[in-house]
Amino acid sequence: MGQRSTVFSESKELEYPQWQLVSKRLLDLLVAAVLLVIVSPLWLFIVLWIRMDSSGSAIFTQTRVGRGGKPYTIYKFRTMIQNADDLMKSKLKKVTDLENFVFQEKDDPRITRSGKFLRKTSLDELPQLLNILLGNMSLVGPRPEVPDIAKHYTPEQRLRLNVLPGVTGLAQVNGRSELTLGETLAYDVEYVRRWDFWLDLVILWKTFSVVFSGKGAY
Repeated sequence: MGQRSTVFSESKELEYPQWQLVSKRLLDLLVAAVLLVIVSPLWLFIVLWIRMDSSGSAIFTQTRVGRGGKPYTIYKFRTMIQNADDLMKSKLKKVTDLENFVFQEKDDPRITRSGKFLRKTSLDELPQLLNILLGNMSLVGPRPEVPDIAKHYTPEQRLRLNVLPGVTGLAQVNGRSELTLGETLAYDVEYVRRWDFWLDLVILWKTFSVVFSGKGAY
């Protein structure tokens, strides 16, 4: 039997085989490095498109909550107007019902023309390959959470903080933006409880189908 790694939440203890954790990290590094090389010309085109389409930086940065509740900076291509983050912060401070909260609606007026395409194709997530190389994200994991939401987590929901956030995950292949926050959190907790290296491979395979279909992305 291989060595096992233990991670803790407020009230639970979860154990994962060490060889699977190492395999997950190696896969993350390999895929992220290869993809960054492959998409570098596309990256340049997207940056130019965003800058021509609307004012502001092409790269959007925001503080998210990572493994163990530690904050980190997430990178994405900007898909909204320049002050959209300030408007969202105001909305998040008034959150009282996590179960039914929805981050954005269809036809959100804050989304730019280029942003609609980038979200539909999930190309806005490409800069998160940098997060993977930095070690604060994984290819697969719970959705990266904002601090104003994470502070309201129940002990059960805090289980999702036992692992690195992911570029894709169980929620992303089961509804994406069509899910309420409560549904997303439930999928994230299920992922953490069920996790093994093979589950990541299944989710990655399903992600290709979901991205190409464009279903649930807006």
